[in-house]
Amino acid sequence: MELKENERIDDLQYKGLKIIQNKKGFCFGIDSVLISDFAKGISNSSTVIDIGTGTGIIALLLLAKTDCKKIYGIEVQEEVAQMARRSVKLNNMQDKIEILNINIKNVFSILEKNKYDVIVTNPPYKKLDTGLTSIDKRQLISRHEIECTLEDIIENSNKLLKDLGVFYMVHRAERLVDIMCLLRKHKLEPKNVRFVHSKQGEKPNLILVRAVKNAKPFLKIDTPLIIYKDNGEYTDEVLEIYNKK
Repeated sequence: MELKENERIDDLQYKGLKIIQNKKGFCFGIDSVLISDFAKGISNSSTVIDIGTGTGIIALLLLAKTDCKKIYGIEVQEEVAQMARRSVKLNNMQDKIEILNINIKNVFSILEKNKYDVIVTNPPYKKLDTGLTSIDKRQLISRHEIECTLEDIIENSNKLLKDLGVFYMVHRAERLVDIMCLLRKHKLEPKNVRFVHSKQGEKPNLILVRAVKNAKPFLKIDTPLIIYKDNGEYTDEVLEIYNKK
């Protein structure tokens, strides 16, 4: 496959999957790997939407872990969406993964309301007015709520999901209150929260959240996920997630 300037093909070291990334753009991190594993309990018959699919990393891993029926990856940036489509083709998954170059706020021109089983998202973490820098525009859009806000994602997720459809999100731990308030406001009831810590004893930097549309209130705080041992090596659970244990 012919690559464009600054692009490379990375081996995901999971079931032979490969992904195209641009080293000057936004490359995936461990958060995308964690959310794809957190959501792997979905049924094989599920129709899934990946909001903010970026390079397509979550869609690729989730299909490999679940063999779900169909995944729609929504990506607002045309260049990034095209790159994700090439990664899908590279892995021969184009029959089950479709990349849509559209803003989540306009998605109902293509997708129907109240139809989908699962939504997975690794959204921009930072509010528009925080931490803006002179980084590459693609990275800026991936990291900051420029094209859509957290509420845009949650509100439209409610409209897309079936009754009792499931919503999965990875986000920064400091945005927990925002997330919980918006989920309940838009009738996505939080069911599971898992805090992610770099090391034992350190404060969490990420959270994994599972919510269900129109479900009854009951929240379970899952056992914390620790990424690194004291010696800097991955913990056994993270090695298992990476299929390296």
